[in-house]
Amino acid sequence: MMDLRNDLEKVADLDLIDNSLEREKFSRDFFDYSPILLKQLEGCLADLVVRPYSSEAVLLVASACAKYGIPLTLRGSGTGNYGQCVPLDGGVVMIMNELSHVKEVDPSNGIVTVESGCLLRDLEKELFTYGRQLRLLPSTWRSASIGGFLAGGSGGIGSVRWGFLRDPGNLLGLEVVTVENPSRKLLLDAGNSEALNHAYGTNGIITSITMATAPAVVWHEVVIDCENWAKAVDFLKCCVCAAVDLHLCTLLEKDIVEKIPTWSGEYLGQHRLLILVAADGVSTLERLAQKFTASFKCLGPENSFSGIGLRELSWNHTTLHMRAVNNDWTYLQMLLPQPEIEILETLKIRWGEDLLWHLEAVFQHGSQRVAALPIVKWRGKESLYELINDCKKLGAILFNPHVITVEDGGLGVIDGAQVEAKRCFDPNGLLNPGKLKGWN
Repeated sequence: MMDLRNDLEKVADLDLIDNSLEREKFSRDFFDYSPILLKQLEGCLADLVVRPYSSEAVLLVASACAKYGIPLTLRGSGTGNYGQCVPLDGGVVMIMNELSHVKEVDPSNGIVTVESGCLLRDLEKELFTYGRQLRLLPSTWRSASIGGFLAGGSGGIGSVRWGFLRDPGNLLGLEVVTVENPSRKLLLDAGNSEALNHAYGTNGIITSITMATAPAVVWHEVVIDCENWAKAVDFLKCCVCAAVDLHLCTLLEKDIVEKIPTWSGEYLGQHRLLILVAADGVSTLERLAQKFTASFKCLGPENSFSGIGLRELSWNHTTLHMRAVNNDWTYLQMLLPQPEIEILETLKIRWGEDLLWHLEAVFQHGSQRVAALPIVKWRGKESLYELINDCKKLGAILFNPHVITVEDGGLGVIDGAQVEAKRCFDPNGLLNPGKLKGWN
């Protein structure tokens, strides 16, 4: 490490951070959402943290790590939950947040090219000046970076319309730096970029991203309460099939509604839908609510940057709020089989109050589906995996948030394209080692 450090001290546009408290800070994310990962990752620590201010500095860091065979782990804002940016083998952690420039927004089609460290909130503000907005956002969008979302996330707010980041058409190109000596800077088209999408930064250093956007919409916040759970699930499915423009459609079981912040309104002892809809769809949702004998309330246009809107109660922010009440809560992620009510009721009967349902409407492979991020009471690893097995037996597709590898947290299969990209761009396997199972 001393030889590496000596080389890096000569690099312009690069901060070196070796204070023990700072190294510990930048070696963590929110993996403590998982008691399993908390135990597994607690002692992981970078030997050195660096912060580049230019893509040229990134090239020199990558070259130096390749020269000395030092592991290199990339970090955005550290808002992930699966240890995506945790250095399993020490080495260097590179913080990308100073590469934050919005390079170009094409006014004719809204396509944006932006450096990977740009915060999503800042990118969203910039896009609004062009009458555009991001298609997909994590619930951590006010603090997460675009590069971190692309490498470590998959979907979120907007998935009800635009699906997931890996769906064709969302990501249009990347600028990447290889980990070789000397390193190379490459421009990849949409097809060649796919393998680096949701790969935890294991197979290339993303310095710039080109992606599609959507026309800007002033979303209206709608809250609908249902007394009956089966009716609430039916209403969720009815909303996403209606001819209205949605940005979010969340359903929370009443025991969750009781415990989260009251930004969506007073708790009525009922299950609650949280919806972001275009203004011309509000009246349609109100009419549907009457049909389902549900309580309807429109909160008006959202102030998305306020931090107290409906989007702050959705996706993994629901888990965040529940853990603020009691950190014994953890969670799972899955795509539900159809009809959804059968698995929802079967698992509820078996697991009772240890399983609280949180559903999100998503668009997947050309059809509307329902994803679940249930809140789960931690009763030990054996109990958690018993629940996981129950879900799988009933037809759910699990995206396990309690594992560290790309494949085990996804569909459970090795993606040959991801491994091939690592062979081409990181031939010595130095990028975020231990996270790409297919490489191991």
